[in-house]
Order: sequence, then structure tokens, then C-alpha cells
Amino acid sequence: MTDPAIGFEPVTGVSPSVKRALNDILGGGAASILTVTFGLSYALLIFAGPLSAHLSYGIAATFISSAVLALVIGLGSSLPFAIAAPDSSTAAVTGILAASLVEHIEAANPSAPLLSPVLITLSLSTVLTGIVLCGLGLTRMGRAIRYVPYPVVGGFLGATGLLIALGAIRVITNMPVQLATLPGFANGTTMLELGAACTMALVLYLTWHRSRNPFALPIILVGGVITAHLAFWISGVSLDTAHSLGWTFQPPPRAAFMLPWHADEITRYPWFAVPDLLGNLVAVIFVTASSTLFNTTGIEVAVHREANLERELNVTGAANILTGVLGGYTGCSSISRTILNFSSGGRGRLSGLTAAALSLLMLGLAPELLGFIPKFVLGGLLLYLGADQLHKWIIESRKRLSKLEYLSLVAIIFIIVAWGFVPGILIGVIIGCATFAFSAARVESIKYSFDGSEYRSSLDRSRDDQEVLLAHGGKIQGLNLQSYLFFGSANRLYQHVKRLLQERPECRYLLFDFKLVTGVDSSAAYSFAQIKRSAAELGVELILVHLSAAAEKVLRSSDFIGEGVTIIGELDHALEWCENEIIAQHQGLAREEASLRDWFASILDSEDDADELIRRCQRIEVEAGEIIVRAGEAADSMHFILEGRVGIMVPADDDRTTRVRSLGRYTTIGEMGLVSRTPRSATIQAEVDSVLYVLNTHQFDAIKQEDPALSHKLLTYFVSVMAERLTFANRTIAVLRR
Repeated sequence: MTDPAIGFEPVTGVSPSVKRALNDILGGGAASILTVTFGLSYALLIFAGPLSAHLSYGIAATFISSAVLALVIGLGSSLPFAIAAPDSSTAAVTGILAASLVEHIEAANPSAPLLSPVLITLSLSTVLTGIVLCGLGLTRMGRAIRYVPYPVVGGFLGATGLLIALGAIRVITNMPVQLATLPGFANGTTMLELGAACTMALVLYLTWHRSRNPFALPIILVGGVITAHLAFWISGVSLDTAHSLGWTFQPPPRAAFMLPWHADEITRYPWFAVPDLLGNLVAVIFVTASSTLFNTTGIEVAVHREANLERELNVTGAANILTGVLGGYTGCSSISRTILNFSSGGRGRLSGLTAAALSLLMLGLAPELLGFIPKFVLGGLLLYLGADQLHKWIIESRKRLSKLEYLSLVAIIFIIVAWGFVPGILIGVIIGCATFAFSAARVESIKYSFDGSEYRSSLDRSRDDQEVLLAHGGKIQGLNLQSYLFFGSANRLYQHVKRLLQERPECRYLLFDFKLVTGVDSSAAYSFAQIKRSAAELGVELILVHLSAAAEKVLRSSDFIGEGVTIIGELDHALEWCENEIIAQHQGLAREEASLRDWFASILDSEDDADELIRRCQRIEVEAGEIIVRAGEAADSMHFILEGRVGIMVPADDDRTTRVRSLGRYTTIGEMGLVSRTPRSATIQAEVDSVLYVLNTHQFDAIKQEDPALSHKLLTYFVSVMAERLTFANRTIAVLRR
């Protein structure tokens, strides 16, 4: 009930204070109509089956609860027009708690009294619920319930709707819905009673559900009562006969008020059943807390007023503590009754006082009314309430939930009905967390990507530098990350990076912008370690931008941050740094290529031949100590040493090697092997970091076939190099012979 079509004209012609008071009384009285009607149905729902003989105590507990809740919350709520009472969800779980206790007592001792243990249980659970609510309000932990996954809450409330419907059937037929009792429903009278109740529920749906007029509900219920008694009169069925056939309720005695706190009764309490009741007790607390928060939020939205959630929890907790002390059961602010009061003109705390006074008045009138009401009338109301709850969470929720969330909601409903509330909550939370993890893993962790040719730093550069970046900007690849990175989303990021490095082999700088990342967990750090290994194999530098302190701590703990990973505060500065590196490398390569061209031109006497030879060679960089070729390998290439120094190593004693010759820049090595194709006679090892250009046999053969003149110049150069080395060797031998 969020948008009631109710229009009451405010009272006019009187002083403002009297006008406000009359409007509050009118609104509280209209809301009390719902409180009375629902209160009778809740009493029947809780005190059903073996407890039906004590219905008068249930009626007293119901209207005492309604009066105390309406009074305390009406006086203390941050929404002064709030109307509180037992709610359908809280009544449903309270009924389950009572039924579970009765089942344990009868299993242990069928002749044991039921009333006192039930009243003590309801009172204790209500007091404990109130204490928990006050604790949530005082510690500001009440908002934590907002973090319970929505499908879990929906499944929980949907299950209460189904349990209300099952309880309605028990109220109508005096039989629980179980496999063992199914044959009993084949009785003709029982089928007629259920059919009449379903008809009543359908009438409520077609009329009151759509209009929400406060006077429509009692009119419909009174109409149902009159119609039933007319049918009894026409068919010749007396009221006593209707009682005996089960069409109407047995008139209970006047509502009996009894405080459950007697030493003898507490001593005889079946404490052995308490461990088995803990799950249902948790359900009562959870439903009351969630109903308090969700109903308050619903009222805020409907009336456009802001409430203080902590205050609502504290006041509702205090109201439940007092209710439990007086022998009542749990409740909270009601959306339907509060909005009805607000729409009727109620704005002050007198509305709650009015609702409380009328609830106390019903302590004397309710039993007499109940003796004339057919079961199918109030049973039909319960069926409608349960079906309405189920429709909201099973039908309407399908429109706003994903398929996976919806399936988990339905599963939670059936788990709760089959196994109880605690297994349902635990399994529901697990399902909710798994659903969240699966859904979050499907969220793309990359907001957008870019490369250095299309997205640059804000630094103005020369035209030459711009041309370099335009030609080589693809060496910079950037990924703008978003959301929370955990095992699912981070693994997808790792797979994306692997594909990116395969598709863009020219990449040398990979930027990760963490500006939109809300957090990183330890499993995500493992995925980044995988990214680092893949990048290192390809010589790619990783740059992290806008990395928070918390994310940096997680990544450092996994040894991800270190060599090959650079952290820069801003994206613009990171792009500028990468661009400078590319420009410097390009300028270095340009100078290196010019130096190589000058060298080749000097030995070939032609710049064109020098360019052709450069085209045929492959550039390699080697680090100090790195083996270039090994002795015994096939001689399939020669090396032009442009920068650095290499040594020719031959085996010595004790598995050692000794250097017999060292070659510096502008020298060659391996030319004899290239010509003769004999195995390598020595190992060539870099003594310092060096840059070499390699001419392999395939390219040398191509030169001989395609450019004989260049081939002849190369052979002439090789002969001159070997002649120089032979002359040097002869001089060395001559010195040694002296």
C-alpha cells in the first residue's frame, strides 16, 4: 500500500489546534479499522490448531500488543503520525514460533499444558527482539541489514507470505497442510469452506486491493458475514449447527489477560525445547528488524518525509520490550496504517493514541464479534494477505531482478518452508554472495582503452616529436580500470591483457589507470602477477597510475610491484614519461642507424649498398655475459659489432674458458663461418652490453643472387679483415720467437 486513493476533506470552521486534533482522531480511527481487522486474523493465525482453545488469550495478547505499540511508537517516533501494530510478516513468524513450541511439548508430553509456555515464549522473544532493536539503534548497526542481499530479503518475506497462506488453510480447516492430512481435505464440507475462503480472497483482491478505501475492508467483511448467515438461514442451518460443522468460530470467552511471569510457570517451562526454537527466534528478530527498516523507508517514500532510522529502531525496541513484559508479541510501524492515517489528515501523535485506545476497547468486543464471523471470512483475509505477499515477491520481483537473482529468491522461499528460517537465511546469504560474485565478475573491469597515437599527454611537442609519436605511439597501450577488482573481474582483465599483447606486439609500455577502481583484493593481486610475467616475457614495462594506498599495499604484498613496474601519480605525467622514452629511443636508433650507415658506406664505398646491407641485417641487443653463439654450433650468421665488446672464448683446463681475442665496435665476427659453413670453432660472449647487427646465411645467399656487386664487395671486405688478422697473428708469432 504505497499510493492509496483516499481523499478526506480537512475539518474546517474551527480553530487550528482543534482542527489538527480532529484530523488526528479521524486518521487514527480510520487506521484502527485495519488494526482491528488484521488483529483478529493474526490472533487466529497464531492461536490455531491445539492453541485454538486458548484463543481468548490470543485476542488479548494481540490487542494489548496493538495498543502498546501504537502508544509508544506514536509518542516517540520521528514520524509523529506513525501507526504501529503487529504486522503480517511478524505475526507469521510468531505463529511459527508458537507452533514449533507446541509441537515439541506434545511430542514430549501430550497432556502437558500449552498456554503458559506459549505466552512465556512469545513474551521472552518480544523482549529479546526489543533489546536487539535497541542495540542496533544505539550502535548505529541497524543500517547493516541494508547489506543483506535483496533476493535473501525477498525470499524471506516471500516465505512468510506462503506461511501465512498455509496458516490460513489451517485456520479454516483446523488441519495443517501436510502429506498425512491431505486425505482430510477431500471432505465435501472442507472443500466448500476452502472454496468460500478463496472466493473471499478474490473479492478482496478485486475490490479493496484496488481502491484501498479504509471503509471498504470492513464493509466487505461485514458483507461476507451477512451473506454467510443468509446462506445458513436459507439452507436451514442454525448458528449452533454452523459452529459444529466448522463454518464459524466457536465463540471464545471474553478476552483473558494474563501476565506470564509466574514463578511456578517459569519453573515448569519446557527448557529442553529452547535449542530447537533458536532458529525461529532468530527469524522473529530478523523479520521485526527488517520490517522496521523497510516499512520506515516505505513511509518516507510515500509521504515525502525523512525519518531517523536509529530513533525508529530505539523506539520500536522500547515498544517491543514493554509489549513483551505485558504478555504481547512483536510488531512495528505499519506502512498501510500509517499512510492511511496520513491521507486522512493525521499529522500528530494523537493519531497513535487514538489507535491505542480503540485497540484496548476491542479487548471487550472482539470475542463477541468473533463468535458470529464465519471462518472463511477471516481465513479469506489471511489467504489474501499471504497471496498478496507472494505475488509481490514471486511475480512482481521478476520484473526488477535478473534471472539468477530471481531463481535464488524462489529457492530461498522453498528452503525456508521446507527446512526453516535459519537454514534459509544461511543458505540464502551464501546464494546471495555467490550470485553477487558471479554478477560482479561479469562487470567489465575496463572502462575504456587507448594507445599513445590517439591519446597523448598535454605537453606541446615539436613537429618532429609529434611525427615520432604518431608513427610509434602504438608502443603505449592504456587501460582505464573501474569497479572493485577481485578474482573474477581481475582474471578477465588478465585474459584481456594477454590478447592485447598478442594483437599489439609493438607494445612496450602498458598503463593501468586505477582512478575509478574502488578496491583490490589479494586474489586480484595474483592476476596482476600473471600480467607482470606475461609482460616481462615480451619486454613490456607496466605503469600504474592513480594507485590508492590500500591497493598499493595489496599489490606490494604479492611482490607485484618491483622491477618492470613503475608507479606514477597522474595519467598525464605517465603519458609524458612514456612519450619521452619513445622519443629518446627513436632518436637513439636514428643516431645508431646513421652511425651504422657511415660504417657500412666506408667499407662498401656506397651509401646505397650500405642501406641495402642494413635492410638485410637484423638488430639485436645482448647483455654483458650473454652467450651469442656457442662452439660446435652451425655457422649460419656473422655479426657486425656496432656498440659494445665481445670476446672469443675457447675451452681451458678444469672446465674453464679463456679469452683469446676481444672485439670492439666497428668490427665483425663470424665471417669465415658464413663463407665456409663450418661449425663454430669458439664461443662468442658479450663482455659488456652490446648492439650487434646479424647477417644470416639466407640473407647472404639472397645478396649473392640478387646483388652480385654488393656480394663481391662483402667478400672483398671479408678477405681484407682476414688479411689484417693474419698479419697481426704473424707479428705476434715473430715477437714470441725472439
